[in-house]
Amino acid sequence: MKTVGIMEVTLVNARGLKCTEFFSGGIDPYVILQYRTQERKSSVARGQGSKPVWDEKFNFRVEYPGANDQYKLILNVMDKDTFTADDHLGQATIYLKDLLALGVENGTAQLHPQKYSVVDNNQNYSGEIQVGITFTSKVQEGAGGEEYGGWRQSEI
Repeated sequence: MKTVGIMEVTLVNARGLKCTEFFSGGIDPYVILQYRTQERKSSVARGQGSKPVWDEKFNFRVEYPGANDQYKLILNVMDKDTFTADDHLGQATIYLKDLLALGVENGTAQLHPQKYSVVDNNQNYSGEIQVGITFTSKVQEGAGGEEYGGWRQSEI
């Protein structure tokens, strides 16, 4: 049986971000959050340099179990540039399988905001990012009944 739910990601802040560009005047960071084929983008923390604060929430639709067991959230930290292509500052990966399994079992599961290492393309430490995640299961597919507005009504 497959469970569908909502994963809410809270992007809190980052610390120690480094730009590898030699002529970088300052960092205007933002984050691209990816879960499977879904992508969300944070606001640009203009003028906040290596210590940006976002305090933004993003929702993703999650199926568990899903195809190919790729339960990970990828955070790509970028530097917004005006006249050139944006720079990739680094990436953090958060593995979600245990959180999702617990959420399916209990109806909800939470990872309180914690710090994850950001690494650049050469796997060198490039700062840290603080993220919290909550998964809430909504509907069990294949349980019988009909769906009304995304919720199932049992056949009793």
